[in-house]
Amino acid sequence: MIDLEQIVTIELFGESYRFETDSEPEKAKIVADLLLEEVIKAEKDLAGETPEMAKFAILIIAALNIASRNVDLKSDYSALLKRVSEKASDLIKRIDAGG
Repeated sequence: MIDLEQIVTIELFGESYRFETDSEPEKAKIVADLLLEEVIKAEKDLAGETPEMAKFAILIIAALNIASRNVDLKSDYSALLKRVSEKASDLIKRIDAGG
């Protein structure tokens, strides 16, 4: 039996799509809203394309934009971890040296 709170509905191109999610409903809604936001941006960029080709292109562009942001965030996170590790190491050396 599927818990109805774990179903996410997203409307794309005038059609509703329902997905079962393993994450919390609030998080799933945020993810669906992010996709919808990217699809809307891509639709504006591809205005005037043929309808069927445009749908596919819009979804690909939206996915690539999200993936690009994900790569940027991972890179930023790695840089942050490196800086924090360096700062912590420096502090430990100072403490060990007596101040």
